[in-house]
Order: sequence, then C-alpha cells, then structure tokens
Amino acid sequence: MLVVNVTYILKEGMREKFLEAVVSPQAMGECRLEAGNLQYDYFLQADDPNRVLLVEKWVDREAQKVHQTQRHMALIRAAKEQFVAETKLEFFDVD
Repeated sequence: MLVVNVTYILKEGMREKFLEAVVSPQAMGECRLEAGNLQYDYFLQADDPNRVLLVEKWVDREAQKVHQTQRHMALIRAAKEQFVAETKLEFFDVD
C-alpha cells in the first residue's frame, strides 16, 4: 500500500476557499471513487489555519500515478494554483 501525506501551506486567509474547491463532490468525491483508492481525507491543523493535510492511501504506486492523470485533478490543480503557497509531499510504502 502507498500512503501519501500532502501538506498544503496556504496563502494567508485562503483555507475556506481552498477547502470549498477541493472537498467538493467533483474533486474529493471523484478521487474517492477511483480504482485503487483506500483513503482520501483532508485534516485541519489546530494551531495553524494556513496548513491543511491531505492523507491519501492507494493499493499501490501505479494506482496513485493513474490518479494524477484523472480529469477531476484539474479542479485540484486550479485550487492549488490559486490558494496554495507551498506543497510538501511525503510517500510511504506500507505492508
């Protein structure tokens, strides 16, 4: 299984707008329906309103690579471009 932690460091005051875009049925909902998806959840950092953590779990790296090519990912990329200052990625292979 592949676990991906994506930390979004948002532009000041953009958390609600970012979440509105990425938690929509057209974005997050479609991601959760993809073949090989085991988890796709956003978490808010209690002490920093400009940080959001996305935890993704996939059956394997190939499923996550296919995920990146999906049409609904354009919505997420647009939200990142508009509301995110920095993105940090961590990949974990888990048995």
